[in-house]
Amino acid sequence: MFMLALIIVLAVLAVIYLLLVAPRMFGKPDRSALMGVHYAHRGLFDNDSDAPENSLKAIQKAVEAGYGIEFDIQLSKDDVPVIFHDASLKRMCGVDGKIWDYTLEELQKMKLANSNETIPTLEQVLGVVDGKVPLIVEYKMDRVDTKVCELGNAILEKYNGVYCIESFHPFAVKWYREHRPDVIRGQLSQDFSKTDYKGIQYWAVTHLLLNFLTRPDFIAYNHKDADIFSRRLCTQLGALSVAWTIKNRKQYEEAKPYFDLVIFDSFIL
Repeated sequence: MFMLALIIVLAVLAVIYLLLVAPRMFGKPDRSALMGVHYAHRGLFDNDSDAPENSLKAIQKAVEAGYGIEFDIQLSKDDVPVIFHDASLKRMCGVDGKIWDYTLEELQKMKLANSNETIPTLEQVLGVVDGKVPLIVEYKMDRVDTKVCELGNAILEKYNGVYCIESFHPFAVKWYREHRPDVIRGQLSQDFSKTDYKGIQYWAVTHLLLNFLTRPDFIAYNHKDADIFSRRLCTQLGALSVAWTIKNRKQYEEAKPYFDLVIFDSFIL
């Protein structure tokens, strides 16, 4: 009797786990246009050159080389979607404060790294790409505010090129599930136990236990953590698997058996 009860409990727990981590199973958008392309992380950049990360010049170089592009969206103080990775402006612009502390006009007076490039808007980047290569658009949600999704989507829905969206924050992916189910959406993650980010929310994202909120079409995972069981299970259940961020040829060869797509920088694939 005890064994039967134990088997039933384990079976119920297994079903609950599957329901938590499962990706989108039905009504999937066509993902074929995203395939067969390598994605240049923040454009084809070199921060010691005239084409630093997330600059229009880095975006243009990636387009000319035929790479897809992954880039980051945040909002300026006056709610303009701009392309910038860090919350802080210090590393790339040498300026104190956060990206959202400054208006677009103020941001575009700042230079990226040691170049003459400035922080571009989403509209400027889309104008440069002009549908020539597919895009992976990452929503940054350091402030836990889905307004960035609303304003980013208002621009993206007018764009004729191929794109998908991703975010570390499940609420951003959930926003797309609820408002734009036609758009391919992805959950970003990694093994957060190896980082300074601790807490149950990071544990849940590590193991993709919030997928029941988002039902992602792909899982974008740190290539160093390919062995995480939930990541592997999601791919078995039909999610695309995207590796970030590949830094050299050796990492690429190691990641190839486990991932469908790769995001790369620091070398040329």
